[in-house]
Amino acid sequence: MELEVETVIKIAAYTGSGIAMGLGAVGAAIGEGYTAARANLAVSRNPKISGDIFKNMLVGQAVAESASIFALVIAILLLFMDFASPSLLKAAAFLGAGLCMGFGAIGSGVGSGYPGGESCFGISQQPQAGSQLTTNMLIGSAVCQTPAIFSMVVALMLIFIDFGNAPLTPTWAAFVGAGLSMGLAAIGSGYGGGLAAGASCEGIARTPQAVTSVTTIMLVGQAVSQTPSIFGLLVSFILMFKTFPESSMLATPMALLGAGLCMGFGGIGPGIGNGMAAEGAVRWVARNVEHSNELMRIMLVGQAVSQSTAIYAMVVSLVLIFVV
Repeated sequence: MELEVETVIKIAAYTGSGIAMGLGAVGAAIGEGYTAARANLAVSRNPKISGDIFKNMLVGQAVAESASIFALVIAILLLFMDFASPSLLKAAAFLGAGLCMGFGAIGSGVGSGYPGGESCFGISQQPQAGSQLTTNMLIGSAVCQTPAIFSMVVALMLIFIDFGNAPLTPTWAAFVGAGLSMGLAAIGSGYGGGLAAGASCEGIARTPQAVTSVTTIMLVGQAVSQTPSIFGLLVSFILMFKTFPESSMLATPMALLGAGLCMGFGGIGPGIGNGMAAEGAVRWVARNVEHSNELMRIMLVGQAVSQSTAIYAMVVSLVLIFVV
């Protein structure tokens, strides 16, 4: 049975919607659960301030929830938007949007749970530092959400931009590859940023007077952890906006799809590895504030080496796009 173009578009939109919300619910739920678990531990440690811990837990969970809300927005758009100019290319764009937002919400949701949980436990140890811990948690969690925001931006572009008369083949593969590049690369950066943010809350609870040094190294470490997702965003933009000549060869769309997969998967490990390096530096600077410069230097060198693998993935992706 031959399907009409409108039917194919609806199939792609509905499938993309389910992927976006289904995967988008995974990370946020895990992050919120971790925050609640640490809050329970904190209350058992210091029941007298259970009210403060409870309020901090809800704030932390609300931030972690943001990633799934982004996914919900994309899912609803795919479900109910009106298709003004139906084309098979739009179907590929809708599927790519769902993949991008679904995968892109996982790391940010999980990562945001770490500062939320550690700030709750930190309040039980240092009630007088509650405002500092909440502020640090909000800053760290907000940075964790940036990969999910990148993913939402790419998803919205795929949904709303009119790509004109671009040929169906190989452009369909470029759109799906763009979604995979950004969505998968966001996983590592979101999770890695959460590791650094969680360690910063733990460090402030241990040594409240070290808040400036701890926050500074946290932000630097998180900034480096975000770079794999930025590489994923760059490859996504190239795949979306580069004009590809029409081709009947199967190798051409597979090269574009491979470019998205290469950068997407290639960004997961470096994002997590950079977060681990930042986590170690942030945790220990609270115990050795006088050696903060040495710790930051070692963190940055370690992150640079970990980052090299993401650069390799980006180089191969660019070769697949421009050379093969």
